[in-house]
Amino acid sequence: MITTLAIKNYALIDDIRVDFNSGLTIITGETGAGKSILLGALSLVLGKRADVSSVKDATKKCVIEAEFAIDHYHLQPIFEENELDYESHTIIRREILPSGKSRAFINDTPVALHQLQALGPHLVDIHSQHETLTLSSEAFQMEVIDVLADNLGLLREYALQLESFKKLSTTLLEVKNSKETATKELDYNTFLYNELKEADLERLNQQELEETYATLNNSEEIQESLAKIHRLFSEEQIGTLDTAKEARLSLGKLRSFSSEYEALWNRLNSAIIELEDLEQTVEELVGNVEADPQKLQEVNDRLQTLYKLQQKHSLATVEELLGLQTELEEKIDITLTMDERILELEKQLSEAKRSALQTAETLHEKRLKAIPQLKQKLESFLKELGLPNAQFQFVLTPSEAFRRIGTDTLDLLFTANKGLPFGSLKKVASGGELSRIMLAVKAVLTQYKKLPTIIFDEIDSGVSGEIAHKMATIMGEMSKSMQLFSITHLPQIAAKGEHHIKVYKEDNEAVTVTRLKTLNEDERIVEIAQMIGGKKVTDSAIAHAKELLN
Repeated sequence: MITTLAIKNYALIDDIRVDFNSGLTIITGETGAGKSILLGALSLVLGKRADVSSVKDATKKCVIEAEFAIDHYHLQPIFEENELDYESHTIIRREILPSGKSRAFINDTPVALHQLQALGPHLVDIHSQHETLTLSSEAFQMEVIDVLADNLGLLREYALQLESFKKLSTTLLEVKNSKETATKELDYNTFLYNELKEADLERLNQQELEETYATLNNSEEIQESLAKIHRLFSEEQIGTLDTAKEARLSLGKLRSFSSEYEALWNRLNSAIIELEDLEQTVEELVGNVEADPQKLQEVNDRLQTLYKLQQKHSLATVEELLGLQTELEEKIDITLTMDERILELEKQLSEAKRSALQTAETLHEKRLKAIPQLKQKLESFLKELGLPNAQFQFVLTPSEAFRRIGTDTLDLLFTANKGLPFGSLKKVASGGELSRIMLAVKAVLTQYKKLPTIIFDEIDSGVSGEIAHKMATIMGEMSKSMQLFSITHLPQIAAKGEHHIKVYKEDNEAVTVTRLKTLNEDERIVEIAQMIGGKKVTDSAIAHAKELLN
């Protein structure tokens, strides 16, 4: 229930704060006093989009804050679904900044507007005069039936099954489309894969091949150069090694004279050892380098194959070609196993469809059982409200299509008078009849469901006299199990409230502002007397007001 509402800088309201109680609260005031402003402010708290033109002083921030006591409403799952921190005493604040930007907070945590809109309907149910049009909505009508049929748990189960069915349907369609495309590409992908596979890339070292090719292709030049190097090392008299050894012999005679000569000898000796090893290596290489036209051709063929593959696929390395080979192999495998995947998906889809249909059938059966009870209760309430001949027909028809609420379609037909044919509500029911039907529906729902706070904005429009008294009695009964507000112009209804708030205008330094006042017993008598007889309060009006209150 709403415990407090504070409004600053909104429309004609500068700064007000009002506390609310449980039970039936009456809100009255002259036309244009600001009752709709109050509802507009509350609607902002519940997630309505902000309009900067509704700010009283555009240079200041507009703040609307509402406090709710919700510990008995089982709203924890709603908070969790919308990633909100649950508090049994919840505060919602809405701000409109001078820049025109809007901000929302739940328990001082910033939230997105969609989070506020998801939570709002579970806190307050506002029914203005045009809201009676929702009676003609199949979704609303089915919701009422499902409450009486206790279908909410089944509907959640069905929603999960329907979501699974839709996902599987989408996946199956995607796989079938992919198969059609992949089948067209299979031959080409297989050709590319075989081409790469035949190149034996796993055992191919491009750098080694290129070096082998360069060696074989220049074998004569290499042999000549290596032989010349060997001669330079080893020929007598002019060979590098002989010259170095002769120099080492000379330095050997000087070793004992100085450590510096000893160091020179050691350096030269190391160089000779390295040169001897180098000579031996060159000698071996000279023997290893041979002209091999056949091997040269083989290496050239492998390199040309590799170069063509790299150019064809715009890739630079063997590793990249191997990556492409693996990718093609995976595509081929996926294509070849798609039939199995499709069969498995079709099996899962069939099972999901069977489960959803089974749940939808259970929903249908429970609705059929609930309809006679709902029909009897609605017609009973309407009889009290001056429609003794009102009758409903609920035509519930199962269809083949999956819908959000099952497979049923619903046609709700109505007639208010004997001898007249049934027709759809919006075509055959007057405004006053729609108001009474809406009240009857809400009265029935309170017997089965813990409803949030309800605000009736002139639901008594189009009725008067004894019917208004009956409506007030029904609202009084409803308010025993919930918080209920009624904005009314009828004294019969105003007198039934446990609490009474008056909305009025006041001129304040050439500025008109809207004020709220919680009336005491004497003030209620005067207010109801004015609703009966106008501004000029007569003794008879006072007496009538007291009689209504008693």
